[in-house]
Amino acid sequence: MDQAFEVLMEKIKKYNKNAEEDRALIYKAYLLCKEKHGEQLRHSGEPYFVHPYEVTQILADMELDKEAIIAGLLHDVIEDTDYTYEQMKEEFGEQVATLVEGVTKLDKIKCISNEEAHIENLRKMFFAMAEDIRVVLIKLADRLHNMRTLKHMKPEKQLQKAKEALDVYAPLAYRLGISKIKIELEDLALRYLDSVAYYEIVDGLSQKQTERDSYVENVRSVIAEKMEQMGIKCHIAARAKHIYSIFRKMYNQNKTLDEIYDLFAVRIIVDTVAECYAVLGIVHEEYKPIPGRFKDYIAMPKPNMYQSLHTTVIGPDGQPFEIQIRTWDMHKVAERGIAAHWKYKEGKSGDAKNLDWVNKLLEIQSEAVDPEDFMRTLKIDMFADEVFVFTPKGDVIGLPAGSCPVDFAFYIHSAVGYKMTGAKVNSKIVTLDYKLKNGDIVEVITSSANKGPSRDWLKIVKTSTARNKINSWFKKENREANIEKGKESIETELKRLGLSYSALFQTKYLEPMLKRYGFSNIDEMYAAIGFGGITAAKVVTRLRDSYQSDHKEDLPPEIITKQISKKKQKSDSGIEVRGVDNCLVRLSRCCNPVPGDDIIGFITRGRGVSVHRCDCVNILPEKLDEEMRGRIIECNWLDDISTTFSAELSIECINRAGILADVIGVVSEQKLNLIAANARALKDRTALIDITIEVGSKEQIENITRKLHRVPGVYDIRRTVQ
Repeated sequence: MDQAFEVLMEKIKKYNKNAEEDRALIYKAYLLCKEKHGEQLRHSGEPYFVHPYEVTQILADMELDKEAIIAGLLHDVIEDTDYTYEQMKEEFGEQVATLVEGVTKLDKIKCISNEEAHIENLRKMFFAMAEDIRVVLIKLADRLHNMRTLKHMKPEKQLQKAKEALDVYAPLAYRLGISKIKIELEDLALRYLDSVAYYEIVDGLSQKQTERDSYVENVRSVIAEKMEQMGIKCHIAARAKHIYSIFRKMYNQNKTLDEIYDLFAVRIIVDTVAECYAVLGIVHEEYKPIPGRFKDYIAMPKPNMYQSLHTTVIGPDGQPFEIQIRTWDMHKVAERGIAAHWKYKEGKSGDAKNLDWVNKLLEIQSEAVDPEDFMRTLKIDMFADEVFVFTPKGDVIGLPAGSCPVDFAFYIHSAVGYKMTGAKVNSKIVTLDYKLKNGDIVEVITSSANKGPSRDWLKIVKTSTARNKINSWFKKENREANIEKGKESIETELKRLGLSYSALFQTKYLEPMLKRYGFSNIDEMYAAIGFGGITAAKVVTRLRDSYQSDHKEDLPPEIITKQISKKKQKSDSGIEVRGVDNCLVRLSRCCNPVPGDDIIGFITRGRGVSVHRCDCVNILPEKLDEEMRGRIIECNWLDDISTTFSAELSIECINRAGILADVIGVVSEQKLNLIAANARALKDRTALIDITIEVGSKEQIENITRKLHRVPGVYDIRRTVQ
């Protein structure tokens, strides 16, 4: 057999007692992967087959079962070849086919933008993960190998992938307790996002290696002698803290590498929990502990199942260092997280619904209508820093940092939140917007006379759980009114665009749209619009796009109920206002529309028509009351426009020396007039550069945006809307 396959099987044999029984099916998948990817090449020039093979090696390191191993080999086959889901299901079983489908990207789904496609891709992965946790383990392995080979991609792609790894996949690995993957993803991402800082830390650690080894050996020998005297068998090792964690400490504390003393941690692994606490006593007897730096994750495990005792002590020469104490079982879970904890059985998928945070994901799915809403709540609930508080009975509750007592109440139960009238923290009454701190004991004050939550709570809650429950309460309470309001909003939007209800609201266009947003019927959609869960503009735009796609042409005359005046109103603004002659027209400064943008007008009081981009947040129908929505008016750009327009761009980038000069240099090369430039440093050595330039059209903005994306360190550029 193939030598590479034998290497993989040897790794699988170490943990899978049925490896020989599974060999034939795994080999069949191995050969299919080689055959289907055939002559395909990666950016590096190596055969594409290398990628799924290396991904499967990572999965074998996590000791996953045969279905996950086979899915790892085949994870790109459905997406990149003519092989189908049905074929895979027939040859390898439904579990494998479902796992691969869960990992497959959404290239075939029609999305408005690349950003929406990316969010939908993540959304699908998370929901598939809720049904089978192995989906995300395969995805993490896939992303890890891509990050290992990122040097072969273009610089702008490197920055995009590195930021995505740092923002999404590393936090996800942390949530699953897989520290090895989390650490490697963070370090690899830093290498591309801030290579100067990365190699500065690498070189610094290398120079101190001999000194650190000597210091660690001294500590190890002292502790080992004490353990032997106590009759405790243990394994003692030291490890340097990973590069990204050192980088974060340097940045947050504004220190150089020479000023960071706790660059390593000593890990002591024993057989039992009782020995963990015995070792802690010995360590504190030998070395002076630093107050406030002891954490007992054994009695109070992290949500990702991590358990260990952490203490920071003063070493023999006054240098602080961390000691971690755990059992072998705890160490296994710390390294491989849920992959070590999960018990796979033949014929049973890795259902993850008993994980608390996965249940919250499912709740987000049921409540969030838009992909953008989903991603926003996901970042808050899943990836934000956490604060740990106690119930009066001593139970530990983990909430996103910045949460308030209302978040706590709804976490306990929706009925508690609905009846809430106040809160006590550490036996003292606090305001409902009080920011909870680690260790707070929180007590919710309730009353059966309370008629429900306040809309003002939506301004102070942090968790999507609380926000969704509050919104749900108001949806149910005001359902009929919301339906009527939604219908009015649709009518207003159709009237504004001059479109026909009967043409757009046909079953063949309406049903796919309802399914896309999770509505079971049209009344649910109206209620969501009336409540503010989705905009009438988005619904009408979707239906209009479906109609246009169906007819393969621009909107035909039969669905236009208003005739656009053919008389173009010449003006310095370059804009005509439909049905209105000789009116004052001004471009809104909040969104700075330019020729090529979709625009809409708003009739102001005494200042003529203010023209906005259609995506301007200040003109969205849900932001306006009924009277103001009636002042929306259609506008169009004239054909012969000779004037220039201001455009504001917000550029997110790495905070490196010379990047502002490089950005300004690109603007100069394009012969555009730079009106203003402002730069400010953000967290994690990133920066935000705001520039205002003069352009003649949207096409020029798109061109300068492409050029700016090529500047090393620039990873995101957006038009500004104030």
